[in-house]
Amino acid sequence: MDMNPPLQLDRDGFLLDPQCWDERTAERLAETIGIRLTEAHWEIVRFIRDYHRRFDHLPNARLFVKAIRKTLGEAKGNNRYLHGLFPGGPLKHACLIAGLPKPPGCL
Repeated sequence: MDMNPPLQLDRDGFLLDPQCWDERTAERLAETIGIRLTEAHWEIVRFIRDYHRRFDHLPNARLFVKAIRKTLGEAKGNNRYLHGLFPGGPLKHACLIAGLPKPPGCL
């Protein structure tokens, strides 16, 4: 029996049903874009999930970096750090892994 049923994704790789998200799903989503999650990744994934839960929307990329800087500090709230974790686009890939919708302005 397959312990990992296929993920139901949209054409951009985002989870179709956010209610299906859990940490194992996040790991599988990360694998689809070539990322192996570390605690540094989880910190950003938890941050964006909490942001979405609190504000019921997603920020644009600039506000995402600014919000991380305000919450987690200058060392983590900058493009170099975030692109190191999520090379294909920090906001887009953090949201994808977090089981959230595709953020505004992401191609």
